[in-house]
Amino acid sequence: MAACSCWSQIPYPLPTSSSKFILDQPYLSMLDKHCTSMKDLRKIHAHLIKTGLAKDPIVASRVLALCTSSAGDINYAYLLFSKIEKPNLFIWNSMIRGFSQSSTPEYAVYLFIDMLVTSSVQPQRLTYPSVFKAYSQLGLAHDGAQLHGRVVKQGLEFDQFIRNTIIYMYANCGFLSEARRLFDEEVEFDLVAWNSMIIGLAKCGEIDESRYLFDKMASRNTVSWNSMISGYVRNGKFKKAFELFHEMQEQKINPSEFTMVSLLNACANLGAIKQGEWIHLYLRKNKFELNSIVVTAIIDMYCKCGSPDRALQVFKTVPMKGLSCWNSMILGLAMNGYASEAIQLFSKLESSNLKPDYVSFIGILTACSHSGVVDIAKDYFHLMTETYKIKPSIKHYSCMVDVLGRAGLIEEAEQLVRSMPLNPDAILWGSLLAASTKHGNIEAARRAAKSIIELDKNESSSYVLMSNLYATFNQFEEAMEERLLMKENKIEKEPGCSLIEVDGEVHEFVAGGRLHPKAPEIYLLLNHFTWDCFW
Repeated sequence: MAACSCWSQIPYPLPTSSSKFILDQPYLSMLDKHCTSMKDLRKIHAHLIKTGLAKDPIVASRVLALCTSSAGDINYAYLLFSKIEKPNLFIWNSMIRGFSQSSTPEYAVYLFIDMLVTSSVQPQRLTYPSVFKAYSQLGLAHDGAQLHGRVVKQGLEFDQFIRNTIIYMYANCGFLSEARRLFDEEVEFDLVAWNSMIIGLAKCGEIDESRYLFDKMASRNTVSWNSMISGYVRNGKFKKAFELFHEMQEQKINPSEFTMVSLLNACANLGAIKQGEWIHLYLRKNKFELNSIVVTAIIDMYCKCGSPDRALQVFKTVPMKGLSCWNSMILGLAMNGYASEAIQLFSKLESSNLKPDYVSFIGILTACSHSGVVDIAKDYFHLMTETYKIKPSIKHYSCMVDVLGRAGLIEEAEQLVRSMPLNPDAILWGSLLAASTKHGNIEAARRAAKSIIELDKNESSSYVLMSNLYATFNQFEEAMEERLLMKENKIEKEPGCSLIEVDGEVHEFVAGGRLHPKAPEIYLLLNHFTWDCFW
């Protein structure tokens, strides 16, 4: 077996199968110091198997711990785990923790149950936090509550480490009353518990209560500030997010990449490209690590601010592109009308060492919709399901309905909606309604509008679109009837709004509104223009 690059750096000989080996600290630290990648770990592990040392519980535990770390391979770890005859508590905890931090947290729960049922090993205080974290990731607070009961019976309820993860689970899953009950029982200030409540309240839309707790905190860390800023962004209070960031700077608290990602998302939603450019420059000047999450946020910001060229420049300069970067760029090009460029980029993605996922296909189908290439869209939909074995979501069907609807193939689009294995939502029917209205298909529009109302009686768009469609074909009685139905059901059309950035400041205007501080001057100028045009 070829030696890996780390062998030459080891200052002591590796044991052989014939040597008597005592597991002292130097040999164990070898794994920590010289395994900088899974490639190195696999080679060292192969040698340990050859010498028979891999069967030693201490060695197996250390190898497994490295595999389940953030830089490890959870699948390789499970393969090793399955070969261990009698895993000890440390090995069980390592596997459960590894899966709780992975993209498949449900396996952490499965392993925990397997541990209880099939082994003689009993969980201890370090086992439970990972399981509660898994329940939190899965949104299964009901099941987590049963585990909470077990913790109470074992007298571990007031273990701070366990208690914090329980509070986080309840808060993250929207069980605010349960989370608040445990939180209010806290005798001493615990920063983790406070941060969990702030995150949970903001996630459930209780942003004012979240800010109330934030202001009451005896001390704050970067997580506290990030949680509050991201909470404002999540709830559409983008200006508040920037105000809090400025306060954060005034208090000389260094932001993290998570802070900047939240602010980039705010800029994307506001269309505030000047502020977005400032954040991009701030990231470069302060030498932030431009990881995949940060780069994706930058690309998304430029695309949503109408500058896909700038986004493409950023994309091209990133040496190691994660799949999220590719997806954001493809969708950004598609949304800005660069359909052919998006299709070309998707082809490059297929040729790379990455595989397109369900988000990639949303991007490419959106590009097909904007360019009106129906046959190509069908080919991609088939490629997704047959070659990549990706099960279409409601968003993929919405894209296909949009493709067919824009091309005027209303009957085919409606047939797709009615034959799909998923229950269509109001957005999907709304796409069909808009297409039917555009192409003057009253009957299809009426059926789509009826389906929307059945799903959501307070949705105003179906009434408005149908009223306008009837009026277009001089069916004024039917148009008036739609308006009267809105009035009877007390449904009001949400006023339109627009945003404009002037000198780095974003201004919001609501249709018919006069809340802008310079509204009198604006209307005076507008009247002046109207008067000049009249004469």
